[in-house]
Amino acid sequence: MDGDPAGGTRLIQKFKLKLIDALSGDADFVLQHCHSLSLLSDREYDQVKPANVPSEKVRDILDYVMRKDSRRVQIFLNLLKNDEMQETFSKLSFLKDLPLSKPPTAEKRKMKREETMLEEEVPPKQTCKTSSSSSSRMVTEKQLMLVSRHIGRNWKELARVDLELSSTRLEQIEEENLHSHRERVFSALRAWSMRERDRATPTRLHSLLTQEENAVTPGSLDFLLEEN
Repeated sequence: MDGDPAGGTRLIQKFKLKLIDALSGDADFVLQHCHSLSLLSDREYDQVKPANVPSEKVRDILDYVMRKDSRRVQIFLNLLKNDEMQETFSKLSFLKDLPLSKPPTAEKRKMKREETMLEEEVPPKQTCKTSSSSSSRMVTEKQLMLVSRHIGRNWKELARVDLELSSTRLEQIEEENLHSHRERVFSALRAWSMRERDRATPTRLHSLLTQEENAVTPGSLDFLLEEN
Protein backbone atom coordinates (compact mmCIF):
# COMPACT_ATOMS: atom_id res chain seq x y z
CA MET A 1 0.00 0.00 0.00
CA ASP A 2 3.00 2.32 0.46
CA GLY A 3 3.26 4.96 -2.23
CA ASP A 4 -0.35 4.38 -3.27
CA PRO A 5 -2.24 7.63 -2.58
CA ALA A 6 -5.59 5.90 -2.99
CA GLY A 7 -4.67 2.90 -0.84
CA GLY A 8 -6.23 4.29 2.33
CA THR A 9 -9.45 5.17 0.53
CA ARG A 10 -9.69 1.68 -0.96
CA LEU A 11 -9.06 0.16 2.46
CA ILE A 12 -11.95 2.13 3.99
CA GLN A 13 -14.19 1.15 1.11
CA LYS A 14 -13.20 -2.51 1.41
CA PHE A 15 -13.94 -2.65 5.14
CA LYS A 16 -16.76 -0.09 5.14
CA LEU A 17 -19.43 -2.42 6.52
CA LYS A 18 -17.06 -3.73 9.15
CA LEU A 19 -16.10 -0.19 10.19
CA ILE A 20 -19.75 0.89 10.38
CA ASP A 21 -20.49 -2.06 12.64
CA ALA A 22 -17.43 -1.36 14.81
CA LEU A 23 -17.99 2.39 15.23
CA SER A 24 -21.76 2.54 15.58
CA GLY A 25 -21.50 1.94 19.33
CA ASP A 26 -20.59 5.61 19.82
CA ALA A 27 -20.92 7.48 16.54
CA ASP A 28 -20.79 10.89 18.22
CA PHE A 29 -17.43 10.05 19.77
CA VAL A 30 -16.05 9.38 16.27
CA LEU A 31 -17.69 12.51 14.87
CA GLN A 32 -16.15 14.77 17.52
CA HIS A 33 -12.68 13.37 16.91
CA CYS A 34 -12.97 13.77 13.13
CA HIS A 35 -14.12 17.37 13.48
CA SER A 36 -11.37 18.15 15.97
CA LEU A 37 -8.73 16.83 13.55
CA SER A 38 -10.28 18.85 10.67
CA LEU A 39 -11.12 15.66 8.83
CA LEU A 40 -14.62 17.08 8.44
CA SER A 41 -15.42 20.68 7.62
CA ASP A 42 -17.90 22.65 9.73
CA ARG A 43 -20.50 22.21 7.00
CA GLU A 44 -19.95 18.45 6.85
CA TYR A 45 -20.06 18.25 10.65
CA ASP A 46 -23.38 20.11 10.70
CA GLN A 47 -24.81 17.75 8.10
CA VAL A 48 -23.74 14.58 9.92
CA LYS A 49 -24.56 15.67 13.48
CA PRO A 50 -28.41 15.55 13.26
CA ALA A 51 -28.52 11.90 12.11
CA ASN A 52 -30.39 9.83 14.70
CA VAL A 53 -29.30 6.39 13.52
CA PRO A 54 -25.68 5.69 14.62
CA SER A 55 -24.89 3.45 11.66
CA GLU A 56 -26.04 6.14 9.22
CA LYS A 57 -23.94 8.72 11.03
CA VAL A 58 -20.84 6.53 10.77
CA ARG A 59 -21.62 5.77 7.12
CA ASP A 60 -21.75 9.49 6.32
CA ILE A 61 -18.47 10.11 8.17
CA LEU A 62 -16.76 7.39 6.13
CA ASP A 63 -18.21 8.73 2.88
CA TYR A 64 -16.89 12.21 3.60
CA VAL A 65 -13.46 10.94 4.65
CA MET A 66 -13.11 8.87 1.47
CA ARG A 67 -13.47 12.07 -0.56
CA LYS A 68 -10.53 13.70 1.21
CA ASP A 69 -6.89 13.83 0.13
CA SER A 70 -4.55 10.96 0.99
CA ARG A 71 -3.06 12.75 4.01
CA ARG A 72 -6.43 13.20 5.73
CA VAL A 73 -7.44 9.63 4.90
CA GLN A 74 -4.23 8.41 6.51
CA ILE A 75 -4.83 10.58 9.59
CA PHE A 76 -8.26 9.00 9.91
CA LEU A 77 -6.86 5.48 9.67
CA ASN A 78 -4.17 6.28 12.22
CA LEU A 79 -6.89 7.66 14.49
CA LEU A 80 -8.72 4.34 14.33
CA LYS A 81 -5.52 2.52 15.28
CA ASN A 82 -4.63 4.62 18.32
CA ASP A 83 -5.01 3.14 21.80
CA GLU A 84 -7.97 5.29 22.83
CA MET A 85 -10.07 4.25 19.83
CA GLN A 86 -9.00 0.63 20.13
CA GLU A 87 -10.09 0.58 23.77
CA THR A 88 -13.40 2.28 22.99
CA PHE A 89 -14.24 0.13 19.97
CA SER A 90 -13.03 -3.43 20.49
CA LYS A 91 -14.19 -4.47 17.02
CA LEU A 92 -11.51 -2.23 15.49
CA SER A 93 -8.80 -4.66 16.54
CA PHE A 94 -8.65 -6.08 13.01
CA LEU A 95 -7.01 -2.83 11.84
CA LYS A 96 -3.88 -3.54 13.85
CA ASP A 97 -3.08 -6.44 11.57
CA LEU A 98 -3.33 -4.34 8.42
CA PRO A 99 -0.19 -2.70 6.95
CA LEU A 100 -1.44 0.89 7.02
CA SER A 101 0.92 3.11 5.07
CA LYS A 102 2.68 6.13 6.50
CA PRO A 103 2.54 9.55 4.84
CA PRO A 104 5.20 10.05 2.14
CA THR A 105 8.32 11.93 3.20
CA ALA A 106 7.14 15.05 1.37
CA GLU A 107 3.86 14.93 3.27
CA LYS A 108 5.72 14.54 6.57
CA ARG A 109 7.79 17.65 5.80
CA LYS A 110 4.63 19.56 4.92
CA MET A 111 2.92 18.53 8.15
CA LYS A 112 6.02 19.52 10.14
CA ARG A 113 6.08 22.95 8.46
CA GLU A 114 2.41 23.46 9.29
CA GLU A 115 3.02 22.56 12.94
CA THR A 116 5.95 24.98 13.10
CA MET A 117 3.89 27.77 11.55
CA LEU A 118 1.13 27.23 14.12
CA GLU A 119 3.65 27.39 16.96
CA GLU A 120 5.13 30.61 15.60
CA GLU A 121 1.68 32.22 15.44
CA VAL A 122 1.33 32.13 19.23
CA PRO A 123 2.12 35.63 20.59
CA PRO A 124 5.07 35.72 23.01
CA LYS A 125 2.88 37.03 25.82
CA GLN A 126 0.86 33.82 25.67
CA THR A 127 3.87 31.58 26.07
CA CYS A 128 3.94 30.22 29.59
CA LYS A 129 7.42 29.84 31.06
CA THR A 130 7.05 26.50 32.79
CA SER A 131 8.34 23.01 32.21
CA SER A 132 4.87 21.49 32.25
CA SER A 133 3.67 20.59 28.77
CA SER A 134 0.06 21.00 29.95
CA SER A 135 0.64 24.76 30.32
CA SER A 136 1.51 25.37 26.68
CA ARG A 137 -0.36 22.73 24.66
CA MET A 138 -3.96 23.06 23.63
CA VAL A 139 -6.43 20.96 25.57
CA THR A 140 -7.29 17.70 23.81
CA GLU A 141 -10.65 16.16 22.97
CA LYS A 142 -9.94 13.37 25.44
CA GLN A 143 -9.26 15.88 28.23
CA LEU A 144 -12.49 17.74 27.46
CA MET A 145 -14.45 14.50 27.61
CA LEU A 146 -12.85 13.62 30.94
CA VAL A 147 -13.67 17.08 32.29
CA SER A 148 -17.30 16.70 31.23
CA ARG A 149 -17.65 13.79 33.68
CA HIS A 150 -17.08 16.14 36.62
CA ILE A 151 -19.50 18.95 35.75
CA GLY A 152 -23.04 18.66 37.03
CA ARG A 153 -26.36 20.38 36.52
CA ASN A 154 -24.87 23.84 36.93
CA TRP A 155 -23.09 23.45 33.57
CA LYS A 156 -24.97 26.35 31.98
CA GLU A 157 -24.07 28.76 34.76
CA LEU A 158 -20.45 27.63 34.63
CA ALA A 159 -20.36 27.98 30.84
CA ARG A 160 -21.86 31.48 30.92
CA VAL A 161 -19.81 32.90 33.77
CA ASP A 162 -16.45 31.14 33.48
CA LEU A 163 -16.27 30.16 29.81
CA GLU A 164 -18.21 33.25 28.66
CA LEU A 165 -20.44 31.36 26.24
CA SER A 166 -23.64 33.10 25.16
CA SER A 167 -27.08 31.90 26.23
CA THR A 168 -27.98 31.48 22.57
CA ARG A 169 -25.03 29.15 21.99
CA LEU A 170 -25.88 27.15 25.11
CA GLU A 171 -29.50 26.74 24.02
CA GLN A 172 -28.27 25.49 20.65
CA ILE A 173 -25.96 23.00 22.36
CA GLU A 174 -28.80 21.78 24.57
CA GLU A 175 -31.11 21.27 21.58
CA GLU A 176 -28.43 19.30 19.74
CA ASN A 177 -27.82 17.01 22.71
CA LEU A 178 -31.23 16.48 24.30
CA HIS A 179 -30.53 13.00 25.63
CA SER A 180 -26.95 13.26 26.90
CA HIS A 181 -25.80 15.57 29.67
CA ARG A 182 -22.18 14.64 29.11
CA GLU A 183 -22.40 15.50 25.42
CA ARG A 184 -23.92 18.89 26.29
CA VAL A 185 -21.06 19.67 28.63
CA PHE A 186 -18.49 18.36 26.17
CA SER A 187 -19.95 20.51 23.37
CA ALA A 188 -19.81 23.60 25.58
CA LEU A 189 -16.19 22.91 26.51
CA ARG A 190 -15.34 22.31 22.87
CA ALA A 191 -17.03 25.57 21.81
CA TRP A 192 -14.81 27.37 24.32
CA SER A 193 -11.64 25.64 23.10
CA MET A 194 -12.41 26.42 19.44
CA ARG A 195 -12.99 30.07 20.29
CA GLU A 196 -9.87 30.40 22.44
CA ARG A 197 -7.69 28.36 20.06
CA ASP A 198 -4.05 28.73 21.24
CA ARG A 199 -5.17 30.00 24.65
CA ALA A 200 -7.26 26.88 25.31
CA THR A 201 -4.63 25.12 27.40
CA PRO A 202 -5.30 22.50 30.08
CA THR A 203 -3.93 24.74 32.84
CA ARG A 204 -6.11 27.67 31.81
CA LEU A 205 -9.21 25.46 31.69
CA HIS A 206 -8.32 24.11 35.13
CA SER A 207 -7.98 27.64 36.46
CA LEU A 208 -11.36 28.70 35.06
CA LEU A 209 -13.25 25.68 36.34
CA THR A 210 -11.77 25.47 39.84
CA GLN A 211 -12.60 28.93 41.11
CA GLU A 212 -14.08 28.90 44.61
CA GLU A 213 -17.64 29.68 43.55
CA ASN A 214 -17.80 26.67 41.21
CA ALA A 215 -19.33 23.41 42.41
CA VAL A 216 -16.61 21.24 40.88
CA THR A 217 -15.25 18.62 43.26
CA PRO A 218 -11.83 19.80 44.53
CA GLY A 219 -9.01 17.88 42.94
CA SER A 220 -11.21 16.20 40.33
CA LEU A 221 -9.68 18.21 37.49
CA ASP A 222 -6.06 18.04 38.62
CA PHE A 223 -5.29 15.66 35.76
CA LEU A 224 -5.30 18.77 33.56
CA LEU A 225 -2.11 19.88 35.30
CA GLU A 226 -0.25 16.67 34.60
CA GLU A 227 2.34 16.50 31.84
CA ASN A 228 1.21 14.79 28.62
